Amino acid sequence: MKLRSIIPTILIAFLSGALGGYLALSIQLKTNAPTGGQTLKSIVNQPLKEVVLQSEIPQIVKKISPAVVSIVVTKELTYYRQDPFNFFFNDPFFNPFFEQRQPQQTEPQGEKRREKMGGGTGFIITSDGLALTNRHVVEDPEADYTVILADGTEHKAEVVSRDPVDDVALIRILDKDGKKLANLPTVSIGDSKSLQVGQFVIAIGNALGEFENTVTVGVVSATGRTILASDSVGGQQKQLSGLIQTDAAINPGNSGGPLVNMLGEVIGINTAVAQSAQGIGFAIPIDKVKPALVSIEKHGKIVRSFLGVRYLEVNKQIAEKFELGVDHGALLQDDVKAGLRAILENSPAQKAGLKSGDIILTVQDEEITEKNPLQNIIAAYAPGDEVTLKVWRNDKTILIKVKLGERQEEKGKQEQ
Repeated sequence: MKLRSIIPTILIAFLSGALGGYLALSIQLKTNAPTGGQTLKSIVNQPLKEVVLQSEIPQIVKKISPAVVSIVVTKELTYYRQDPFNFFFNDPFFNPFFEQRQPQQTEPQGEKRREKMGGGTGFIITSDGLALTNRHVVEDPEADYTVILADGTEHKAEVVSRDPVDDVALIRILDKDGKKLANLPTVSIGDSKSLQVGQFVIAIGNALGEFENTVTVGVVSATGRTILASDSVGGQQKQLSGLIQTDAAINPGNSGGPLVNMLGEVIGINTAVAQSAQGIGFAIPIDKVKPALVSIEKHGKIVRSFLGVRYLEVNKQIAEKFELGVDHGALLQDDVKAGLRAILENSPAQKAGLKSGDIILTVQDEEITEKNPLQNIIAAYAPGDEVTLKVWRNDKTILIKVKLGERQEEKGKQEQ
């Protein structure tokens, strides 16, 4: 019996930063946002702080907001002039009275204009100007990016690195001469693993691309969500897993902003909203981002490990329907319709002897579940690390050692 890819998905708008799309954001509250001296190394293991009262939300927002920035996307476009009579003769209003003319050829030379293409949000994580945002906010390599600080000052920004796996990117805010800034306000990074459904969160962002530092409050609606995301102009779909779901209002323009807990710590990066719904937004857990920050400090770019498999997440329903013998894990599965193999050629998975039909149950004894998918677990390791996989094959468990490679480019959905 052929297995079809049956992954519960929610069609969402990626709130793209290109072609007029504005992007979405959310933030998590914080009691003491440091104003300087924070480094990438100090970010990864922040100690937990005391719980704050809900009545302190205004003070928390006041301390967080200076580190939240608006991102403006601009690009040089070429506009061509046409025969002015075309407007009238091609207008449907005139069709009953005049025979419609064929459009004239446009002039070979056009006028170049720099236009605003979209906007998003980010948040500063180091005092010398490194800021996190969504990859889809700064996706276009030909666009220019301007950052507007909370006090209204504008600065140039350059893309330091785009994550080849997740919807994450790192930018650097520069002065007018292209040099690093200093003593910028920063956020504190929290722990997304300790999140509980029902706890309060705050979102701050550049709503609709024009209302900077808009604040909304809600709760964590769910954790470990998997969605199928596409941009607002019909671009490629991408599966995102392990997400935080929140009902804190997320609007176009908010993409890339922080989701903040009641300790004033960032616990997520807002990235998507559900279409035709109210109060359903999604954020990337900050713990998924921490390995990227470590690799930035070590390599100067976001480096991700690579196993080289396509898979279907196994749950109890799928296990019962297809009599798999196990109720969790990652089923390595060929995509027959697309002509894609479960095991990528020359990948670490192929070299280690993994096969189509195998179900990976654990990585280094860490169990693969819907809330803890294979992609998230592999992302916590560095290229070159050797890991031991527990694999279900022919109704038996076997152990396979794999030396992880480096991911070079974004692969197809449900691939790691």
